[in-house]
Amino acid sequence: MMNVTLEVDAVGLNCPMPLLKLKKALNNLNSSDVVKISVTDAAAHLDFGVFCQQAAHEILTIARNENVQIFYIKKA
Repeated sequence: MMNVTLEVDAVGLNCPMPLLKLKKALNNLNSSDVVKISVTDAAAHLDFGVFCQQAAHEILTIARNENVQIFYIKKA
C-alpha cells in the first residue's frame, strides 16, 4: 500500500488540464510526498512523463481501470 499525500481527479479533462492540475498539486506538496492523479486523457502519460523527467519527479506506477489511468507521482 502506497502512502498518498493528495488525490487529484482529472477525469474527463483534456490536455493541458490534467498536466496543469498535476503541477498545481505538486506545488503544494513537500519533497517525497506522493500525488495520485486519475485521468481519462489518453495522452496524459506522454505529458506527465516529459514533465516529471524535466522536473525530476518520479512516476512510481501507472495503473489502469477501464478507461481511467491512475498515476502515482513522487515529488522531487
